[in-house]
Amino acid sequence: MRARTKATEAKAGAKPAAATAAIARLVEPSRSDIDDDAEARQRVGVQSLGRAFAILEEVARHREGVGLAELSKLVGLHNSTTFHLAKTMVSLGYIRQEKDSKRYRVGRPLFALAASALDEIEMVNVATPVLEDLSRDTGESSHFAVRMGDAVVVIARTSGPGAFQLTDRVGVVRPANCTALGKVILASLRPDQLARFLERVDLRASTEKSITEIPVLLREIDEVRRSGIAFDDGEFNPEVRCIAVPVMDFTGQIIGALGISGPIWRLSDQALQSHAKTVRAAANRLSAEFGARDAAKST
Repeated sequence: MRARTKATEAKAGAKPAAATAAIARLVEPSRSDIDDDAEARQRVGVQSLGRAFAILEEVARHREGVGLAELSKLVGLHNSTTFHLAKTMVSLGYIRQEKDSKRYRVGRPLFALAASALDEIEMVNVATPVLEDLSRDTGESSHFAVRMGDAVVVIARTSGPGAFQLTDRVGVVRPANCTALGKVILASLRPDQLARFLERVDLRASTEKSITEIPVLLREIDEVRRSGIAFDDGEFNPEVRCIAVPVMDFTGQIIGALGISGPIWRLSDQALQSHAKTVRAAANRLSAEFGARDAAKST
């Protein structure tokens, strides 16, 4: 009787233990399930990050802002998904939403990041290899210039392999009205900016060919905007001809001008025209380095 009681108790005690183990197996996921969940969460995180950057890039490309419906279409997402991602980015400040139109535009922190990434030193580092290749391909001095007040400043330059190269140094400041580099910069200005420039600046002559009359300069700027290329036929230095084209950044804005220059006896009008395609290709390459969309594919 006593033996049966002990056996019965042992059997009864085994049931709760077995039940507990079974429940534990049901409740606690296997190690493979935990790993799968972690990988799934990582995939979702990467996907959300990719979508956020796609939204940011599209907003940055629309300088006048972009609405939710159009933005959703551009990034290939549902309106609700785009809205929630954009709302998070608005809360972080990287994009902002206008109160009246509800259109999204880039926020100030993005400009700060871009400015720190594209400071003058970095721009020189990026531009120099492009200029070196351009000088080798054309045999002429190559320049990259940016706006500095009402003038332009050459921040990077390289010399060609041939004799009789120009000796302009980096940091040299040139007037905008009588240089190819400067005309590109002037052509990038908004009408109100250009009007203020013409009010402030005394269009002084550097040579007999310098443009000093406002109507003539405006016609020249219109032609640069139309053709996307600027020339300087002895307008700053009577012995030098130049050609320049715009360089853009990831927003599609013109941030500088790239060009070549050489002595007039070597850079004839025919030579300038023959080099135009090479200069454009170099500027497209540099624009692509600065994030311009599809710039490297342009001709």
